[in-house]
Amino acid sequence: MAETTYSDRTIPKISLHDFDSRIDEITAQLVAAAEADGFFAVINHGISVDEIEAQFDAAGRFFSLPDEVKATVPFSHRNTGWEKAKQIRPSTGKADQKESYQMQFGKMMEGMWLSEETLPGFRKQSLGFMRKAQAVSEKMMICFARGLGFPDDYFVKAHDVSNPNIQTVLRALHYFAVDPTVPTPEGYYRAGAHADWDFLTLLFQRPGQSGLEICPGREVFTAFGLGDTWTKVEPTAGEIVCNIGDLLMSWSDDRFKSTFHRVKTPTDPAVDYYGPRYSLAYFNQPNTDCQIQGPLKKYPMVTGSQFTEAAMKRNFAALEAKKAANKLEEMKSGLVQAGR
Repeated sequence: MAETTYSDRTIPKISLHDFDSRIDEITAQLVAAAEADGFFAVINHGISVDEIEAQFDAAGRFFSLPDEVKATVPFSHRNTGWEKAKQIRPSTGKADQKESYQMQFGKMMEGMWLSEETLPGFRKQSLGFMRKAQAVSEKMMICFARGLGFPDDYFVKAHDVSNPNIQTVLRALHYFAVDPTVPTPEGYYRAGAHADWDFLTLLFQRPGQSGLEICPGREVFTAFGLGDTWTKVEPTAGEIVCNIGDLLMSWSDDRFKSTFHRVKTPTDPAVDYYGPRYSLAYFNQPNTDCQIQGPLKKYPMVTGSQFTEAAMKRNFAALEAKKAANKLEEMKSGLVQAGR
């Protein structure tokens, strides 16, 4: 396997301060970043460092609970709940070494919150933070709508969190610590290379807990892992790292780029972060009943539920192909060993 190569490129940093009076300037910056990079960071967005840290503290309280307690709110088909070392990426064919807890607004979370006695204040804190993330998202949605020639509220309506058909998710993530005194186990991945299928992802990171890496964006939908040159994105207090998802790529007729990214598995104690890593990902996902089609109508119109279903089918097909490739490699390796 070829050794990973890195570039020293940086991602754009876009300030959202004085949004109403600077909306044209911000729109131009966001559109340029979406076209060229697919990744960017927003600053002066209205969520303070203390508010972000409060949500990290809440997530830490959740993850510190015994597994048997977290398992009382298991991950479900509603895209909510807790899972541990279960998410398998088609790029690796193996489970990411992490645990996560996914939260939604409204009815999808019925029965999926731990009780107030078990985790005091967690539900109120998390929903409040989700509303703050939604407010930032909606500002960018207005800009992307303008950039594509849609009415200002076009994407906001499609991601209305008061709609019972909303799919938007906040995912709290905990990547497990790795022992730096021994070689990293073969086939160990923190998060394999992937592109998000949603509209726009807002990622909150903790300074000092590095590992996020991005790869150049795509021209159209492709298999995972296009390109082999990666860029490290170091966490900075207060920044929200954003990336375009497959949905916005499709909705823009492939004008905006959905970018591959991963969380690197630490392999070098001199440069990599081996400790526990926490992040918060806010996935803007569409109402199931909204209609999706770009201004140029490059792709047939589909509903939010149809787009989600197609994304899951692509993921499943890619995963099955990876499993088959892994099995073939294992067979070849066995033949070579037998021939020695």
